[in-house]
Amino acid sequence: MKPSTQRLGEIVAPRRAKVSPQEYPGLPFVGLEHVEAHTTRLLGTVPATEMRSTANHFQTGDVLYSRLRPYLNKVWRADREGLCSSEFIVLPPNERVDSDYIRYRLNAHDFVSFANHLNTGDRPRVDFEQISTFQTWLPKSLLEQRRIVAEIEKQFTRLEAGVAALRRVQANLKRYRAAVLKAACEGCLVPTEAELAGRVPSRGVRGKTKNAASGDAAYNDPKYETGEQLLARILTERRQTWQGRGKYREPVEPDTSGLPELPDGWTWATIEQLSTRVQYGSSAKTTEDSTGIPVLRMGNIQDGKFDFDKLKYLPRAHDEFPELLLARGDLLFNRTNSAELVGKTAVFKETPQPCSFASYLIRVRFGGGCVADFVSYFINSVLGRARIADVVSQQVGQANVNGTKLQALTTPLPPIAEQERIVAEVERRLSVVEELEAVLSVNLQRATRLRQAILQKAFSGNLGATAQTPRGAK
Repeated sequence: MKPSTQRLGEIVAPRRAKVSPQEYPGLPFVGLEHVEAHTTRLLGTVPATEMRSTANHFQTGDVLYSRLRPYLNKVWRADREGLCSSEFIVLPPNERVDSDYIRYRLNAHDFVSFANHLNTGDRPRVDFEQISTFQTWLPKSLLEQRRIVAEIEKQFTRLEAGVAALRRVQANLKRYRAAVLKAACEGCLVPTEAELAGRVPSRGVRGKTKNAASGDAAYNDPKYETGEQLLARILTERRQTWQGRGKYREPVEPDTSGLPELPDGWTWATIEQLSTRVQYGSSAKTTEDSTGIPVLRMGNIQDGKFDFDKLKYLPRAHDEFPELLLARGDLLFNRTNSAELVGKTAVFKETPQPCSFASYLIRVRFGGGCVADFVSYFINSVLGRARIADVVSQQVGQANVNGTKLQALTTPLPPIAEQERIVAEVERRLSVVEELEAVLSVNLQRATRLRQAILQKAFSGNLGATAQTPRGAK
């Protein structure tokens, strides 16, 4: 028989104690940002004295439910007395209902879906009168409610242990990704051209060697072109093919003061020396009309690659085309963002085609002799991030790196064949990382579904029976 249900408003009533935070200087304050979405966990508090507007006063055991954006499902059971944002509905326990039972009931998917469909808009809000109509099963005794809560928490403890292990693997993969990029930009990922040419012993000491000083045959091998020689060739070709306005101006040279020593055969170069064009994107207003030309924006750069899920478009007849159409190998640099995200970089691979880019991105087009992916790996590495931090301009809420500072940015320049081997090896290793990250993502999503399945069983009266059935039993 299906358990009988009651309306939420018949089970619990909100606490409506509005107070001034200044009257309770010793109490903590809980804002919406302090409760984690979907997990019922508290992330932190601030002193009540930091707040000025009227707050709700809650007691130990009360359940705080965020009425703003109910799809985020921010719920917390108070383990202390305190004050909270007026955006919370405060639900105290009573002689009929256990507070943890309320917490988990509001955390279940069917309630989240119910609340989320009550209102619409960018900032949907619900009130207690609306959610009070939700129908739910409530065991008659507090003892039974607490038994259900205990079973939920037992299964959640097992589930959260597995989730924590998955999160640790995610963190390790992130560290490994960073280590790969760092090794690539330090010449430690593949044998260097100098080593292959016999200029230095394999995995030998970086820098000048006796072989280099003596001018032996391997060092003078015409097939071996150092980074310094490559840079000279790039600059010659750049000068000879110049088609810009006015007299040709030699690009800025790298400031190597304070820079680390490079592997033998590498040199430092500036973005300006290596590029043939550095250009800002379009500031024209984009639309959702997918018949137009897709426009990449700063949000499309994720982990050194492009995410094409959320594109905006410009008309095909836009007057900045074809000047602002991307070509294969163009590097896009995010010039304005938060301090930790400014400088995000990725290389366009010719898909989608045609394609353009927005004004918060800078397009760098390289000449021959420079592999754009290698430069992108450097900028995205911990070494490149440090160089970006040195030149960033900080404004209110945003950090900026303009085109002039980007052109002056220094990057390592290995021999061309070495650049290509490094890029191939980085791609090989990171492809394995991406496969593992995809598996982890699937399992974390599965854990979220399992959490909701546990709650669904609990509030349909079936969790106890399920928990007592051994795995694999018929």
